[in-house]
Amino acid sequence: MIEKNIKNVYMIAICGTAMGSLAAMLKSRGYNVSGSDEHVYPPMSTFLESQGIKLFQGFDKQHLTPKPDLVIIGNAMSRGNPEVEAVLVLKIPYTSSADALKRFFIQGNRSIVVSGTHGKTTTSSLVAWVLESAGKDPSFMIGGIPKNFNRGFKLGKSDLFVVEGDEYDTAYFDKAAKFFHYLPETVILNNIEFDHADIYDNLDQIKLAFRRLVNLIPGNGLLLANIEDANVMALCPAAFSEVQTFGLNREAYWFADNIKFLEDHTSFDILKQGVVFSHVSVTLSGYHNVLNVLAAVGATHFYGVTPQQVCKALPGFQNIVKRLEKKAEVNNISIYDDFAHHPTKVKATVSGLRQQYPQRKIWAVYEPRTATSKRKIMEESYAQAFDDADTTIIAPLYLPNKVKAGERLSVESLIRKIKKRGKEAFYISTVQEIVNFLENETSPGDIILIMSNGSFDNIHQKLIDKLSDIR
Repeated sequence: MIEKNIKNVYMIAICGTAMGSLAAMLKSRGYNVSGSDEHVYPPMSTFLESQGIKLFQGFDKQHLTPKPDLVIIGNAMSRGNPEVEAVLVLKIPYTSSADALKRFFIQGNRSIVVSGTHGKTTTSSLVAWVLESAGKDPSFMIGGIPKNFNRGFKLGKSDLFVVEGDEYDTAYFDKAAKFFHYLPETVILNNIEFDHADIYDNLDQIKLAFRRLVNLIPGNGLLLANIEDANVMALCPAAFSEVQTFGLNREAYWFADNIKFLEDHTSFDILKQGVVFSHVSVTLSGYHNVLNVLAAVGATHFYGVTPQQVCKALPGFQNIVKRLEKKAEVNNISIYDDFAHHPTKVKATVSGLRQQYPQRKIWAVYEPRTATSKRKIMEESYAQAFDDADTTIIAPLYLPNKVKAGERLSVESLIRKIKKRGKEAFYISTVQEIVNFLENETSPGDIILIMSNGSFDNIHQKLIDKLSDIR
């Protein structure tokens, strides 16, 4: 949809994953798009330039001359930014990325919102792929890169729009969750835990946000709720729509039975209300991914996907970049990368890898990087998260001063707690020392699992290079 009064759109902080995808979507719809960021470098810079989008390095009020018709302000921006200040002084219409996504792309379509503390990116990608494989030609906006599509967005010809529903706040001028903008017809609610400690004070605030999301589903819509999660189930009575549960409990509307974890895939039967719906195989590991598949199947079936189409689609799902992604096999040592940013996600990832490879030695290497993961309140949960690893290495906190000293996680204390659980654990203070340690201590057949939601100082490539050179 082209808005008649808008031709030129300017985006502040355009190089974020979601902002970059939104920029390309707007460009493909015929808008003139330009933007700025402090971090203008490949691959996002080259991607945007390939789309014909003009990029400015740094923030300067002169970039807003001539005045654009609309400015989209990224959620990392705040008052004091010279371009934000210029937008306000010049009275240029502005909005957030979440509101722009609703306004230009979701409005008028059938919105499938995938939400929850964990599993959003994988489940969104599964939903998009199953719909695509079934010929439904969906649009989507996902906060990762599904390998089946090689980009985080698509504009299809149908009225189906799949969107990852983030509970993080929207912009400095809109402190509510992004998913409130997404006009859900269907909501997948995977799980609810305390996260985003920089914007939520406690779990009750997070539960309230999800309750409000459930309250947005129309009467002819659908809530798919994880029966394994008590916080999720507590919200089901608030729904005005149909509710379907999914899980490993036989009482679930969508139930997984006869689960088999093998080295290259996971297979199981899907039962719908106690009756076999389909036998499926998918190249994902762990019980958490079984739940993700169940949710995706429930959502896509609501939009007419048949059991046969589900069965055909799932083996072709290629996962997402940085979600238990195998980076290399060096001298029979496997190196994996995962986005894990929360103790529950760490536990699920390590456990999934153990189920897939029960006999191999697993080295878990973790960088506490997010606002939540760097807080002391997570120590006990993290101590249990590495139970399925043989040896754990914890790196220093990334930008520790972002958390008050009294609230800050102690890596040394965490190491002691992991050891008390009978596990080997080390604190190693630099990436190069971690690489050197693993080069000396690992053996053929081992698995190295690296977990961080950031670059982790390019540890993956440094480790690959080191093991390739030495062995």
